[in-house]
Amino acid sequence: MLNDHSHVLHVDHVGHAGGANVADGVGVGVRVAVGIHQQMVRWIAIPLLVLTGFPSFAGEATTEAVEEATEYVSGRLTLGPLAMPDDIIEGVPFTAAKRKALFGDMHVHTTYSFDAYAFGTLATPYDAYRYARGKAIQHPTGMTMKLRQPLDFYAVTDHAMFLGISRIAADPNSFLGRSGKFDYMHGLNDPDNQVAGGGGNRTPAFGQILGDLLLAVADGSVDQTMLDDITRSAWADTIAAADMFYQPGRFTTFVAYEYTTSSNDRGNLHRNVLFRDTHRLPAVPFSRFHSQNPERLWDWMDGLRAQGIEAMAIPHNMNGSNGQMFKRVDWANNPIDDAYAKQRIRNEPLIELTQIKGTSETHPLLSSEDEWADFEIMPYRIATRLASEPNGSYVRQALLTGLAFEDAGVANPYKFGFTGASDTHTGAIADDEAEFYGKIGLLDANGRLKGSVPVAAEIAKTMEQNNAPRKTFGDRMFRDGAPITWGASGLTGVWAEKNNRGAIYDALRRKESFATTGPRIRVRLFGGYGWTDDLLEDRDYVETSYRDGVPMGAELIPGDGAPTLIATAVRDAKSAPLQRLQIIKGWTEDGEHHEQVFDVACADGGTVDPVTQRCPDNGATVDLSDCSISGDTGDGELAAVWQDPQFEPAHRAFYYVRALENPTCRWSTWDALRAGEAPREDTQFTIQERAWSSPIWYNPDLSD
Repeated sequence: MLNDHSHVLHVDHVGHAGGANVADGVGVGVRVAVGIHQQMVRWIAIPLLVLTGFPSFAGEATTEAVEEATEYVSGRLTLGPLAMPDDIIEGVPFTAAKRKALFGDMHVHTTYSFDAYAFGTLATPYDAYRYARGKAIQHPTGMTMKLRQPLDFYAVTDHAMFLGISRIAADPNSFLGRSGKFDYMHGLNDPDNQVAGGGGNRTPAFGQILGDLLLAVADGSVDQTMLDDITRSAWADTIAAADMFYQPGRFTTFVAYEYTTSSNDRGNLHRNVLFRDTHRLPAVPFSRFHSQNPERLWDWMDGLRAQGIEAMAIPHNMNGSNGQMFKRVDWANNPIDDAYAKQRIRNEPLIELTQIKGTSETHPLLSSEDEWADFEIMPYRIATRLASEPNGSYVRQALLTGLAFEDAGVANPYKFGFTGASDTHTGAIADDEAEFYGKIGLLDANGRLKGSVPVAAEIAKTMEQNNAPRKTFGDRMFRDGAPITWGASGLTGVWAEKNNRGAIYDALRRKESFATTGPRIRVRLFGGYGWTDDLLEDRDYVETSYRDGVPMGAELIPGDGAPTLIATAVRDAKSAPLQRLQIIKGWTEDGEHHEQVFDVACADGGTVDPVTQRCPDNGATVDLSDCSISGDTGDGELAAVWQDPQFEPAHRAFYYVRALENPTCRWSTWDALRAGEAPREDTQFTIQERAWSSPIWYNPDLSD
């Protein structure tokens, strides 16, 4: 498995890797420390003399000969240690080449999450896994939810904060229900209250219950051990559901949960914690109530790892962090140092690039020359209408910041791979723009609630009277807020040998993972040297790429000339054709950040303009009257062998793939069409679904 400093190099023959031949010198055969004990020097002296042809040794082990040999060898072994090569071999490239693309969602909430319960969700972890396997389950309103095709893996990630307790508080006969402090929860999700828009008193059920529980513990009216017992029970049931539905080779489940914290200015710092196995697990998950500081989460995870419990945390919604997710200082506002950086990347090797609440790749204010940067931008801090500062909140900028840390001699805390997920709060990922049933259950169950369809006149009047968030275009009034900025995204793809926990987790660890906005686009990226265009014509090019290069998620050591990248993408047959394949490059030079988008493969026989680095427009269109797309444009596969035309050997760099589909209707346009309305004026009527590979990093400090 490749680690965080992984490099792959073909081993031509035993004893030779990157040019270091055993026969080239004595020191290769004997790597010993300076100051080796004299007796050991004598012990190895004679065999070495046989190999090296020491002139005074004729084969007779006289005292004089041994002493002379000892002095000769000792003098050479104390010259200093040899340089240790940095490269790592892919031991069995034939096996690696058989890795297949698997798709899943690792961010799913069920009725055990306090907010999902407030949104009307009754689906359990068992229901969530049934849904992922292709079975239909019910939305809180009663509508049927069903995937276009089953997924390969799934993880329920309910909030650790008072896990499972809202369900108990809603029962008037429970010890919480009888306390008199949570009467607003009683009967919240009785059948009569399961209506779009939400019957019952849902505002305190979402915004008040956590604080009320903490106050009740503090004043002694509720025993914390009883709350802990509820959490233990819900956590145990979550584990049981994952194990019940785990079918190695067919369907993989992971035990996971969400650590839901934020900065004091309400900047989002949420992470999902994913466990490799279920053999040994903590009795309760670590939550914000144990510490608001994510560094204490990493300490806890390091402690588990020391006990043989392997886990990783995956941050999400950096876009809503108000600049807090990717800072240059730690929680205490001290400059990031090696210890912080190494602990963070050890525990957080991945980030969630895209999900319902927006895409965090980049922002138009940060990437002004990227025409595709203005994609599914969610501009708010999570669960607020407060603006989120873009600086420090987006992934591409963080990758560049990581390079700057390395330039300054500090370890890189932001050398992460990519995943995508849904963050659904109904137990069911909604990854299809044409069938987007929202995120928050009863509260965004239709177009009028999501803000994609105008409200009725009587509702508009009430909204005006209550000064509710709204936007008006002519005589049409729409609800306004975060839901209109959400989208039907996303999925994680991995390249794994098998569909089981070990193989998928290992793929995630080595960052051979990729993110999509929902379609199952299969993207791949390899880096190496000296590859030519005809390599793609070789049926074994993937094996060659593993053998002679590195895959996504790894580091590329300096080689002969500029790096050569192999980028490929295969469309989802149930989605639109591909329009273009791109490589995003970022690098640092004299302390400054730089980035550039290169189109490297064009659909419909187009060629990249050498000046603009762009494909020609392929003429793909969308008919907004029925959301049909042009059927004669786009490709099923795109591939390129690309060499960096701006390469400078001394500059650190990263490269990742972005594959774009032809345009299709956004979910808000589908909603308007079905309601017989024109699309809301301030929304994007169409989108280009996409996929991103994890990066490859070029590191000039490494050597072969």
